Amino acid sequence: MIKIGMLSFAHVHANGYAKQVNENEKTEIVAIWDHMESRGKGAAEQYKVPFYSDLDKILELDIDAVVVNVETNMHPEVMVAAAKAGKHIFTEKALAITVDGCDEIIKAVEEAGVKFMISLPSRCNKGLLLAKKAVDDGLLGDITFGRGRVAHSASLDKWFSGGSAWFVDAELAGGGALFDLGCHRMDVIRWMMGEPKKVMAIVNNFSPNYEIDDNSATIIEFANKGIGVVDVSFVHRSGPNPFELFGTEGSITMGAGPLSLTSTKMSDDEIKEYIANGPDNLPSAMQQWISAIEDGTEMTITIQDGRNLTELLQAAYMSSDQNKGIELPL
Repeated sequence: MIKIGMLSFAHVHANGYAKQVNENEKTEIVAIWDHMESRGKGAAEQYKVPFYSDLDKILELDIDAVVVNVETNMHPEVMVAAAKAGKHIFTEKALAITVDGCDEIIKAVEEAGVKFMISLPSRCNKGLLLAKKAVDDGLLGDITFGRGRVAHSASLDKWFSGGSAWFVDAELAGGGALFDLGCHRMDVIRWMMGEPKKVMAIVNNFSPNYEIDDNSATIIEFANKGIGVVDVSFVHRSGPNPFELFGTEGSITMGAGPLSLTSTKMSDDEIKEYIANGPDNLPSAMQQWISAIEDGTEMTITIQDGRNLTELLQAAYMSSDQNKGIELPL
């Protein structure tokens, strides 16, 4: 049995991860830490395990791994300590607010040799896996343009309060809609289109309900001169969240109707067969991490993927703040 410590219940997904741990026959929650005592004690009572207010104390326990759900600005501090204590690490995204923070974590994880997983669930989705396969198989030719939208009504409907209020505090969360929700599309567009070279963004506040950014558009120029656009919103009342890729030989679109693939390299019947025989959903990030701890199974999401994501996010905020394009790498 893999013994797991939950490090904070700050994130809205913390209970979901705790449920995944408890429902897996190979893992169990044995202790909970939180720097906010009321939040941590409440979770400890719910899961019937001891609560610790001292991070060092929980890391001294006979536990194998930790699930990190603390506020994003505390990620480097908490994960470096966990790695130095020899604990395998699962973390909610983003990896850190800055690239420098990511590098601190990466150094500690590599030196400790622990299994590390960042939750980027889009990378397990069969539709996006099909898109990645089509790109890698050359069905779209050279990718010229990509577009991804991810949006909901968090600001319009005042989703964040109490224990989740930190999501709309830029110092704690790193930013607003772009930094939280935008992770999903920013990660995927880089995954599909390769090395980015320049970022330009407009990141602003539209709703008076929170002072955080809730509306944005980011343009990314990639090494092959392809262009990606990611738009993110907390002021989205209704409508689709599409993802689209266009290349010199075809396209793939999803999220605004049925998945559609076109390619000059295949007939219509061959395309239908290609889609029908496409990848299944991969095991979740949590499942992959547990398997890696248990038997060394290779994970499909890496700590470098987390760093790459933060680099794009940091560059987008820099671009908006400075009103200019930001060259990469940072």
